[in-house]
Amino acid sequence: MPPRPVVQQGQTLRVWQRKALMEYLRGKREDFLAVATPGAGKTTFALRVALELFADGTIDNLTVVTPTEHLKTQWAQAAAQVGIDLDAGFRNSDVHAASDFHGTVVTYAQVGIAPAVHKRRTITRRTLVVLDEIHHAGDSKSWGDGVRAAFEPAVRRLMLTGTPFRSDENPIPFVEYERGPDGIQRSRSDTVYGYSDALRDGVVRPVIFLAYSGETRWRTSAGDELSARLGEPMTQDLIGQAWRTALDPRGDWMPQVLRAADARLQKLRADGIPDAGGLVIATDQQNARAYAKLLTDLTGEKPVVVLSDDVGASGRIAAFAASQERWMVAVRMVSEGVDIPRLAVGVYATSASTPLFFAQAIGRFVRARRPGETATVFVPSVPHLLELASEMEAQRNHVLGEPKTKDGYDDDELERANREEKASGELENSFEALFATAELDQVIYDGATFGMPAQVGTAEEEEYLGLPGLLTPDQVSALLQKRQADQVAAERRRGPAAPATVAPEIPQQPKTAGEKRIVLRRQLNTLVAAHHHRTGLPHGKIHAELRRLCGGPPSAQATIEQLEERIATIQTF
Repeated sequence: MPPRPVVQQGQTLRVWQRKALMEYLRGKREDFLAVATPGAGKTTFALRVALELFADGTIDNLTVVTPTEHLKTQWAQAAAQVGIDLDAGFRNSDVHAASDFHGTVVTYAQVGIAPAVHKRRTITRRTLVVLDEIHHAGDSKSWGDGVRAAFEPAVRRLMLTGTPFRSDENPIPFVEYERGPDGIQRSRSDTVYGYSDALRDGVVRPVIFLAYSGETRWRTSAGDELSARLGEPMTQDLIGQAWRTALDPRGDWMPQVLRAADARLQKLRADGIPDAGGLVIATDQQNARAYAKLLTDLTGEKPVVVLSDDVGASGRIAAFAASQERWMVAVRMVSEGVDIPRLAVGVYATSASTPLFFAQAIGRFVRARRPGETATVFVPSVPHLLELASEMEAQRNHVLGEPKTKDGYDDDELERANREEKASGELENSFEALFATAELDQVIYDGATFGMPAQVGTAEEEEYLGLPGLLTPDQVSALLQKRQADQVAAERRRGPAAPATVAPEIPQQPKTAGEKRIVLRRQLNTLVAAHHHRTGLPHGKIHAELRRLCGGPPSAQATIEQLEERIATIQTF
């Protein structure tokens, strides 16, 4: 056995990590669930817990379980920096780990295949098991059963997650559930450090969402041609088809959005983040390769393409993280926990719509390195995505027994396509994308919406693409408010002036429901800004209070009636 690792001088912890460590050591519970936003430092916290337990003799072995092979190497490297040697090359066929390691790193798949191997190792030595991104233990029944069987004998189990909720109702092993007054069971966390907390402490970056809508047209399997504006209220199947049409690499929507995203990336690189990188999250291999070609034509540089989470992909991810290359294109996403701190621009070019997937994807861009760095994520203007972006700071728990609803694209079909990394033949034949153009619809930050629709390539769009890359959260909010005020003022100046000798011209009424929603959203944002200047309350809190009083979703998805009600309500404040 190697010497017991000890806490070394200079190993400082963040405030939330110190508080969580005190809570852990005070309680001495066998099971402890730590929920912390991506980028907050869950790995550092877990390794400090391990050091304390090694030091007081509670454990003499550490087992870390991760979702992916890539994370095994990452965990081993992080542990080595604090004096803990973990075997990332352990295989089930080895049966026993080498005696010169303090423990091992394995995947949930490894444990699910051979739980008896890991149970034997857990029984023979006093073991702390760290279950990283514990929600993955419920990915399949064999994984959950395997984790429970293998690690029931452990003296301590520490569960970590940045997204403590799942899209299904599979119970997560070793997580405690509490039944609320509504009869629904929700997971109980022992310590929670959310995105809003981390943003306030400067631990993570502010994330600015640029939502792009546009006109789409497609042909159904019956030969009918349909058209719709992305982001406008319509049935779920039409939302899914318009969404998928926009993401088609043969249309104009994706090239226009990629051009805007690269312009934003260049701005960040020129204004304080010289190594800023971008990530395009694609649905399948076919689209990923097509997006990579679009980026090559646009930038003159070939992006890194990651098509699966195999050993080769792990090497490409690591090389990209350490390089100055501009773009990476990945199928699904680069798995949660993968640390590429220089990622600062994202393009959400997938039809995945579950809160879990969205939160994990956005988590790739929030890791802060120095004060003032911001991240920008380009998303399709789809109601469900905009709601997730608006509620990024909401704390969620895993729920058992909650009714499930489908939002937009069929998630089951999407997950199948992601897993196989190829487009579904059935979906390919269901319709043919014909046409799509992009338009900047709105900007979402801190739960509030800013701006008005702007055509791509215009000065109005450039105002948002050119936001400085180094800003505090308060500066982001203030600058977005100013941009919106300037945009409104410019539109008023462009309006025709009424002759002095005639009666004032009656403003032209909106011709469509979509135009009316734009006008009402603009009016609501103006009233919210005015209330902010009177009271000092953040825009997000004012919008949240209006939603509490009037009900309904964020203003980006609100109906005409809901917007009118909120306008009437805020006028009474």
